[in-house]
Amino acid sequence: MELTSIIASIALLVIEFIVLKNLPLKDKILGKDRGKKFVQGSNVNIGKPTGVGVYFVTLFAIFSMIFTSHISIGLVVILGFLLIEMITGYLDDISEKPWGEYIKGALDIIVSVIAAVCIAYFFGTNALLFSMDITFNVVIYVILAVALLLVSINATNATDGVDGLSSTLSILSVITLMVASYIRGTLDSDGIVLGIFFIISLFVYLLFNHYPSKMLMGDAGSRSIGFFIAFYAMYLKIPFSYLIIGLPFLLDGGISILKITIGRISDKVLHKKIIILKNIRTPLHDHLKKEMNFSPLKTMRIISCCGLVIDVIYIIILLLAI
Repeated sequence: MELTSIIASIALLVIEFIVLKNLPLKDKILGKDRGKKFVQGSNVNIGKPTGVGVYFVTLFAIFSMIFTSHISIGLVVILGFLLIEMITGYLDDISEKPWGEYIKGALDIIVSVIAAVCIAYFFGTNALLFSMDITFNVVIYVILAVALLLVSINATNATDGVDGLSSTLSILSVITLMVASYIRGTLDSDGIVLGIFFIISLFVYLLFNHYPSKMLMGDAGSRSIGFFIAFYAMYLKIPFSYLIIGLPFLLDGGISILKITIGRISDKVLHKKIIILKNIRTPLHDHLKKEMNFSPLKTMRIISCCGLVIDVIYIIILLLAI
């Protein structure tokens, strides 16, 4: 990293800490958590300031636009979509009545499709698959990119039900993506800056969100974080790494989405609701808290440690394959 980027990283850390410590205009900007229906233990968060992601995501985007060494139209455009994803989540966070899943889903699809097209246009359609650098047909690449963005956005959002869990898993994921791309030879200077800015942004938030949390990122944070992780994997040319690095998100939050989706589709198409994993409460962190009586802190540590083990094993495999 250049000296300018190091100074910028320190400045981001200090500024974000001051902002989150004081939450300027919080009574006018932020919403208050309403709790989540059917989510185990969510009542303890009722009344806490939510939508805090609007602060740290905005700071991350601004610093990234200013201090990446080769700022391009493409990066500005994608960071713009990151902010749009943040805004859609934020508007839900502050609304008196939560938006329906169909509305949020439609907005996610619109953002993901346009963003995927822009990613393909500005950053190319090549990606590493095992040891092969493959240039995909643009249509196939866009379809896969849309799928990755949607899965990452919603799986990350679904894990945001335990203090510190989503942000910890996200930090681990980006660190692993950086290490993996360094090993594969695709990590450039801007990739380093983006990754470090992202880690710093979530680390500072984690100082206030560890158990017991003082504030919540809301959809403004979780949905934009999921968007960034998916984009970052594509930027580094290792999008298929998400199938491994994203396993904690997929197993915790992704199963919940799959379970709900299958149930609703089967109910409409077959007029019979098919429920998979009947004996497992989803997201998985709810099963650990409700069925196994784990505390929120223990739940966070167990899932995070599992994520760390997966990441370490993946890095070891990459090193052995050199």
